[in-house]
Amino acid sequence: MKVRPPADDPIADPPSPASAWNIANALTVFRLLLVPVFIVVLFHGGGHLTGWRVAAWAVFALASITDRFDGDIARKRGLVTEFGKLADPIADKALVSAALVGLSALDDLPWWVTVVIVVREVGVTVLRFWVIRHGVIAASRGGKVKTLLQGVAIGLFVLPLHGWLHVAAWVVMVAAIVVALVTGCDYVSRAVRLRRTGRATRAVA
Repeated sequence: MKVRPPADDPIADPPSPASAWNIANALTVFRLLLVPVFIVVLFHGGGHLTGWRVAAWAVFALASITDRFDGDIARKRGLVTEFGKLADPIADKALVSAALVGLSALDDLPWWVTVVIVVREVGVTVLRFWVIRHGVIAASRGGKVKTLLQGVAIGLFVLPLHGWLHVAAWVVMVAAIVVALVTGCDYVSRAVRLRRTGRATRAVA
């Protein structure tokens, strides 16, 4: 029985013969181009002007939304390409990393939070590509929850929130960190098992 990849996991999707010049990849490239725009807007006026912080949040939200649309369009229209499979996670990690580094540089978020999340994000992506010749480590439900929590948490920190709203932002961020670490360990465990299985299969063959 053939196991279908998760509906929102670009790495797990089999590539199609479609041209790399398509709307799905255009949205991915657009998300990449929004990263420097987000940084410029975030730091405008010293990084603590309310209007510009709200504008930075809007750019971050727009970039995050394109992540959902490009994947859906690629699968529904048969536009999954090798370029898209490589560029999509790079765009995601670039956006998240830029936001976290920017917030830490503005002293709005401790650097340890940025280091933990960025190392986890880059590490898992590299790990998935490293074992891809043995099979696909599909995105888990926990990973999807992590992505949601992480996006919401970063968005809340980008906004100029105070009082109990800032506390709420920290609650979501801590939850995102915990889920990120737990799912990160799960990815490592699955990668090790997958690699061992792949080696054993080749040895038997």
